[in-house]
Amino acid sequence: MSIGKLVIVIITLLISLSIIAYTIYIIVSPQEGIGGRPTIVANVTRSGEVFLPLPRKVTTMTVEEAILLRRSLREYKDEPLTIEQLSTILWAAQGITETRWRFRAAPSAGATYPLEVYVVIGEKGVRIDGEFLKAGVYKYNVLRHSLILVKEGDVRGELYRASLEQEWVRDAPIDLVICAIYERTTRVYGERGYRYVYMEVGHVGQNVYLMATALGLGTVVVGAFHDEWVAKIINAEPNEHPLYIIPVGVPVHPYRFSFEELGKWYESMRSR
Repeated sequence: MSIGKLVIVIITLLISLSIIAYTIYIIVSPQEGIGGRPTIVANVTRSGEVFLPLPRKVTTMTVEEAILLRRSLREYKDEPLTIEQLSTILWAAQGITETRWRFRAAPSAGATYPLEVYVVIGEKGVRIDGEFLKAGVYKYNVLRHSLILVKEGDVRGELYRASLEQEWVRDAPIDLVICAIYERTTRVYGERGYRYVYMEVGHVGQNVYLMATALGLGTVVVGAFHDEWVAKIINAEPNEHPLYIIPVGVPVHPYRFSFEELGKWYESMRSR
């Protein structure tokens, strides 16, 4: 074989090996989306369990900025959330942040964790892999970071009526419903445990606010509703008591403010 033919054979072989290596890389590595970000990975099982995208850093907003821009926003665009946004919101509410003792994102008295999170998803409320998650009521599985389908169908209209017809409950693409099992905490702390449960749901509410803000979403915590009616709508267990309804959506009017503006205001207060 001449040197020229040998060179051609070697080049052809190298090109073939490169193609094979690249194909293997595409199969076994996370796929890149726009801007080099991994595409969403979610899996819906036959039983109706939705494995959410795993928690990861998805925002660039600092904690200081999120606190500055946190507001109760009640008007939402007719747009869905992405499955990754929903995943991140749920992880911020009750997700695992330490695996040995299974500590969660929000503090809990004695790590008793009395709260359960339901998600009411409207028709075309959550986009997943080019389609939409089935409308219905889901329950968040903390340890598996997944959603369990509890009830099919868009029940936002019922939830709206049960919450004294607050439009934002009906209009948001999703509503979180936070329930408490008081006994988990009161069996340790007695009557004072009720106070700790109410503190904890407040911690969760603020986590949702801050994460929603960092994601460019809007939210508001709702405490005015008919408890038993809400529990019936979401098929809550008998010992689960609704404490919060938290609509989340893409805001029509995002709140805008800056530390520069805040600094000028403080200076004006000091000069009086």
